[in-house]
Amino acid sequence: MASEIKISLPLYKVFYAVFFVVVLSIIRGVTYTNEIGIALEPPMAMLAAVFCADTYTQEITSNRSEIQRLYPMVKRVRSILERLAVQGIFLLLLAATGYGLFFAFQAPQAFFYQAGGAKAEIQEFLLYLAAIIVTIGFFGTLSNTLAAFFSNVWIGIGISLGIWIVSNSSIGDKYFGSWNLFSYTFRDVENGSNLCWIYGKVICICAVAVMLAVLPKILRGCRGSAGGKKEGQKDEY
Repeated sequence: MASEIKISLPLYKVFYAVFFVVVLSIIRGVTYTNEIGIALEPPMAMLAAVFCADTYTQEITSNRSEIQRLYPMVKRVRSILERLAVQGIFLLLLAATGYGLFFAFQAPQAFFYQAGGAKAEIQEFLLYLAAIIVTIGFFGTLSNTLAAFFSNVWIGIGISLGIWIVSNSSIGDKYFGSWNLFSYTFRDVENGSNLCWIYGKVICICAVAVMLAVLPKILRGCRGSAGGKKEGQKDEY
């Protein structure tokens, strides 16, 4: 696990992720505390897509893929899952820290002060954590899966960005509603009892389960190098 952490969290990725969240908490204006989750979810989703896109493709760029393909598939898949978990936990901690940074830099007003006070604010934060866990997991897994399938990290990021743009838009909200990937962002923030946005998160969870289920097949078909032969293809003489 120590080696997976070292591979998954190089200093340059940690630096730009932390820098991104700090800058976001300074420049993204919010008035009330219930707006913090809305301000954080879409940017954290895109950060997760960029952060996790090279989870497997770094094996190709570092020329470790030939060695990794000698391992049993179970071990290869476990290695990818461990890296995704390490990156996901880091991004989750960063998302939670970012929530607190909005209080530090902008001191938003407590929206639920007259209806529940501190207890309602804590509940709002816990709902945010539940939503952001699913969002980070979905976009991180999505970009890694696409990058592995196409053996190209930029394609993985690009397609993920396209899905992000459609979902995080008025079109996505209009046509998908509570089933939208960003249903938490587009929810009625003034009605804390309305939990229909959970439907969108269920879609994300189901999609992650499917992507993880097909991961072994994708790894079998991954190219060993950019433009190289696919796994299992014999050398020609």
